[in-house]
Amino acid sequence: MKVEQIMNREVKTCGPQDSLNKAAQIMWDMPCGAVPVVDDQARPIGFLTDRDICMAAYTQNKPLTELPVEGAMAREPVCCRAEDDLDSAAQLMRQHRTRRVPVIDRNGILVGLLTLDDLACEAARALRGGMNDNLRDLVLEVHLSINHGRIRLHPAV
Repeated sequence: MKVEQIMNREVKTCGPQDSLNKAAQIMWDMPCGAVPVVDDQARPIGFLTDRDICMAAYTQNKPLTELPVEGAMAREPVCCRAEDDLDSAAQLMRQHRTRRVPVIDRNGILVGLLTLDDLACEAARALRGGMNDNLRDLVLEVHLSINHGRIRLHPAV
């Protein structure tokens, strides 16, 4: 299965010069916890999460209206392509320990967003009478890689 089959195509974005207030408003309205940051040609140049906004507001002690997105965003976002298969996109997420990846076309233009939730929902979908066990296991690997060091696995009693 390809990324384009399950990705979210209705992605709101912001620009690097937009205020963090605008980005927070997008997250509130959608509702979502992250927004791709794009240039004038709709190419991803950054990624901003709700945590990034909170930390910028806390560390700079200024209103969100005074803080630009470029000061809080992660630069060089990890992206996948719409024609990539789900396994390779999930491996990319695991490798980079991220829950979300912008999806681009062959020209580098943003066309969607793929999330760990999208993969989990697809893994749980009935597949010829059963679940997609391979994708389910990969979703677990991605989740564990993201939370490495924060989750303690308890041995069976």
